[in-house]
Amino acid sequence: MTLQSEHILIAGLKKGSKEAFDEIYRRYAGRLLAYCVQYTKCREDAEEIVQDVFVALWNNRQNIRQEESLQSLLFTISKHRVINAYRSTLNSPVYEDYVNYQNELSAGEDHHRMEYEQYVAIVRDAIRRLPSTQQRVITLSRFAQLSNKEIAERLSLSEQTVKNQLSIGLRTLRELLAKVLASSVTGLMILNIVNRFL
Repeated sequence: MTLQSEHILIAGLKKGSKEAFDEIYRRYAGRLLAYCVQYTKCREDAEEIVQDVFVALWNNRQNIRQEESLQSLLFTISKHRVINAYRSTLNSPVYEDYVNYQNELSAGEDHHRMEYEQYVAIVRDAIRRLPSTQQRVITLSRFAQLSNKEIAERLSLSEQTVKNQLSIGLRTLRELLAKVLASSVTGLMILNIVNRFL
């Protein structure tokens, strides 16, 4: 699609043109579906996300900047919809970082790609090497997104103990992951993301 035709479609969309909207859908729906299936592993879920993306595009058409790239806009909305779809059922901080990691890879680096399950398995395996209290505290903090106070109540610990165990556990976890992941380019990329998560 030429830059000029994109601008024409955006201008038409902003004016409420159903023809412009249908053309955008025709050009991008298939690519967005393939992108979403890559992460959801479920065509039905991916189709629902794509529909949500186009509903959002239509509802917010007045806010689109004329110079904006439709491809960039649609894939950004899709990325956020994929993450939101899993926020309540998956380990959202890890999943969000995983999606960002996959987006940072260029098409020529497919041999570095990892399945989400493998990505999470690396983190969980490292957590399992920690003392049990640290395991529980980190899991509740980083995966269940509980506050230190909520963790303290759930585990019958003081908030200070939770804070200390979390600090010690995360430091040890980073060291363990550094040893496991530092041996490859992919590992180093993941380690950078995991360190942001931790």
